[in-house]
Amino acid sequence: MRRALAHIILLWLTLALTAQEIDTVPARMGRTDLMQPPAADTIPRPATDSLGRSLADTIIPRTAVGRQPYSTFLSDTIFSSGSRQWTLSSDFTEEILVPLDTAFSLFHRYRIADKYSNFNAYTGNYGLPLYQINFFDREWKPDRFLYSHYLPFMWTPANTLFINTHVPFTEMKWTNGGARNVAEQTFRVRHSQNASRFLNFGFIYDIVFNIGQYDLQRAVNKNFLFHTSYNRNIYTAYFSAGINNHESQENGGIAVEESLQQYAPEDVPVVLNDLNGATSYLKNRYLMLVQRYSPGGKRDSITGELIRSGPITFSHIGIYEWNQRRYTDKYPATELYDTVMISKTQTADSLYQSLLSNTLRVDFAAGSTGKFRIGAGAGIRSELRKFAQVMPGDTLTRPDTVASRTGSLVLTGKVFNNIGSKFGWTASGDLWFQGYRAGDFILDGRIYKDFETKRKGTVTWDATGAVASYTPSFWYSQWGSNNFSWQNDLSREFRLTAGSSLRWPERHLNIRFSYAIVDNFTYMGDDARPAQHPGGLSVVSLLASKDFIFWKLHLDNTVLLQQSSNSEVLSLPLVTARSAFFFDHIFKFSSTAGELSFQLGAEAMIHTPYYALNYMPATGRYFSQSDSQTGNYPFINIFLNLKVKRTRIFIMADHINSELTGYNYFLTPGYPLNIRMIKYGIAWTFYD
Repeated sequence: MRRALAHIILLWLTLALTAQEIDTVPARMGRTDLMQPPAADTIPRPATDSLGRSLADTIIPRTAVGRQPYSTFLSDTIFSSGSRQWTLSSDFTEEILVPLDTAFSLFHRYRIADKYSNFNAYTGNYGLPLYQINFFDREWKPDRFLYSHYLPFMWTPANTLFINTHVPFTEMKWTNGGARNVAEQTFRVRHSQNASRFLNFGFIYDIVFNIGQYDLQRAVNKNFLFHTSYNRNIYTAYFSAGINNHESQENGGIAVEESLQQYAPEDVPVVLNDLNGATSYLKNRYLMLVQRYSPGGKRDSITGELIRSGPITFSHIGIYEWNQRRYTDKYPATELYDTVMISKTQTADSLYQSLLSNTLRVDFAAGSTGKFRIGAGAGIRSELRKFAQVMPGDTLTRPDTVASRTGSLVLTGKVFNNIGSKFGWTASGDLWFQGYRAGDFILDGRIYKDFETKRKGTVTWDATGAVASYTPSFWYSQWGSNNFSWQNDLSREFRLTAGSSLRWPERHLNIRFSYAIVDNFTYMGDDARPAQHPGGLSVVSLLASKDFIFWKLHLDNTVLLQQSSNSEVLSLPLVTARSAFFFDHIFKFSSTAGELSFQLGAEAMIHTPYYALNYMPATGRYFSQSDSQTGNYPFINIFLNLKVKRTRIFIMADHINSELTGYNYFLTPGYPLNIRMIKYGIAWTFYD
């Protein structure tokens, strides 16, 4: 009784520095067709965002249906019997199991951003701000505005990973490309171990250091995650802390595209030069604590996996997160900007945003485990936000720091029902009923069905749908800086989304259809300032991936088809495709009983022409443009992947066709990609 009382006190104790982010989305999960079965009282579903978008393949770890080739996620190294890895669902009430990323196949696809979404556009150098070519992969949540173009690199409450392991687990990855003075390097170190059967702690540290071949485009990203979990039968706690630092040099793009044919990359003139020394900085910090008290619950004594939840579960979810964006420029009066409003000698812009929220909820479940299960949950969430910025003055006033504090109350709930282990449905929603976002709501749902085939495993069909009405980001309404300032009164954005997917792991096949209708679509217009389309905008897409295998030869394909109803507001490439053709074999050595996994091949990525988004350094935002198209240029790589025991190695000739097939190697107007470069990398995994 004393223990139960202590757990209840801990559950309801509100921490001053913890809160739940209203828009948290498990944006980077493991592939659901490889996940273990979920807890018996929940529907075995892939992680989804609040509009029902499948996030199944986004990233492992920290990593959608068909976003990555099936073979990419095959774990070629057995981690440890009785060990497991998981993340939390979007409402933080479920554990979503995620396989460890020890995959060998196509190991040369090492970039974290390409695991978040298959196709990305960026300003020439990996590690700089980017956006997803796939419309349905783009981040639109209001509270993520400041860091949405860095999100694939970051650790957030939505993608925290937890592990329960019998032996200490350590992983190190390192990649390098190019000469020292233009080198692209990435590094990851990860460690996790259990202090007892119930208590685990660990950390992940990711670094991207990329100087780039063109002048003034260095990217330095450092992202750190600390996590710990405590799993007992009736009491469970999860804690994580994230530190995300991003530094991006801004060169404003090249001055004249024809200069690519006249100069070496390092000598190509750029718009913002050494006189400007322009740099963007992004800092993000968060703390998260989730506590659950479930009388009658039971967990596996070895793995800690939930076997049975109690009939009632009390939860407290707390998250505190803050973000700061800074932009500096020593020569603000450059031709890139038509206005200087604060200082003509130096730009020192600064924006700040924080969110503190707490959720108290109760969940109920009834029915027989594995046969018929039904449940529901409801809760209330408080949200406290702060926004701060330097607003330009007029002829009578001086620039001043302006801060705004707002609060909101939110009702949240969920209902689910699963019949056996092969059919189920779930529905959830949030309603803001008081304060800053009063009147906003999000409702989403999913139905799934598993079909067993006689010879080729299980086929999973999903149908998702969602309706959302929400206030656009505060930064669309108010912005103060040296070169840009606006105050807008924008209408709520309304989104209706529907989708369906088919996953057939044994056939290496994934198909996903998505459709959206958006009213009052809010975006950055041709003048790099906020714009809102008053009419309806519809978007349709089909994403398919299939690995064709003949003998030891693979043809791994991913194709994205998408269309916008108004290309002047939202331009999208009709076709985006990536294909890899490679030889795959395992060499066995009888004298040593050793094995060498071997892959040798080539891959190409291409998309049809469209008006790609341009980039504005002073705001750090991508914006619409109708001056130039990008596309119809193939990016070709040749790769060799090797694996010996727990060591994986790749060597790749990146963009080997540069200059041979023309000079139109742009994903963002004015920002050419790096030319031909040799890259290599290695990963070690230790289980001791």
